Amino acid sequence: MNYSILKKLLFSMDPERAHNFAMWAISTGLVRSATVTSPLLRTSIFGKEIPHPLGLAAGFDKNATALDHWESLGFSFVEVGTVTPLPQSGNPKPRLFRLQNDCALINRMGFNNDGVAAIANRLEARQTRIPIGVNIGKNKWTPNEHALEDYANCMRAVHHLCDYVVVNVSSPNTPGLRDLQSADTIMRILDKLVSISTRTPILVKISPDSHDDELAETAIRAIESGAAGIVATNTTLAREGLSMAVEEDGGLSGPPLASRAAAVCRIVRQAIGPDPTIIGVGGIDSGQVAKERIDAGANLLQIYTSFVYRGPNAASEIVGELEGHFSPSS
Repeated sequence: MNYSILKKLLFSMDPERAHNFAMWAISTGLVRSATVTSPLLRTSIFGKEIPHPLGLAAGFDKNATALDHWESLGFSFVEVGTVTPLPQSGNPKPRLFRLQNDCALINRMGFNNDGVAAIANRLEARQTRIPIGVNIGKNKWTPNEHALEDYANCMRAVHHLCDYVVVNVSSPNTPGLRDLQSADTIMRILDKLVSISTRTPILVKISPDSHDDELAETAIRAIESGAAGIVATNTTLAREGLSMAVEEDGGLSGPPLASRAAAVCRIVRQAIGPDPTIIGVGGIDSGQVAKERIDAGANLLQIYTSFVYRGPNAASEIVGELEGHFSPSS
């Protein structure tokens, strides 16, 4: 089915219902595109070769229910979660909103997920060899002074089943979570996680809403504490660049975030130097924006919102557009 037709159907539904329907269609193999390879863009993720740098961001396949199908939609790697130690239902509905004029989304999902035990079972049962990252967080009811053990419990459950782990301390939708972004707290969390596994690369996902100096300090201290890289960035509470006023609370994603997310990439790259990995995410909806994010310092890229708006061919189309920027004739 042409996606313009399917999109009309999906966009006639409540956004979260449409997401759940899409996940069902993907996890059953009903929706497919094609695997994508590009000799010009071939790269690696933590020692594993991949055909191009574009992956699926955390938040789409929260519960790792479609692991064996993302490669057939053109992605070279996938990040699942955010996963918490115990299952939780997340924030009250409605909690997902489309801003169609801006091709953007606002979400305040609140880490709704099946819990780390269920996700670990799905990771163990997967057939695909596509690299998988697991984004981990704390349960909403866990006070910040005990958050360290939540992250540790998640790490123990998944580190041997995935290719990398992302510490999420930057979602705006869990009260107090961003307080964990301080450099000192990040160091304590990473010290614990590295003690659990020195072989699994650990990254820290940061907020675009932090001050530039704080971002640089957090990134530096994270790398010094054993992190392999930074995911830049999470969603934003800012509302700049929207075509109309929006009153819904939650994290904004999509093109309005692109400029700030690129700026954060540049800040982080300058702070941590050339070697650690930066996964650039936020507002990447075309090959041009993907190239700009690479130029800003990202080694790898992720999309979420543009997959919603562009449909099943989003990854292959963006990779094709990006390839054009690296071709000899470009």
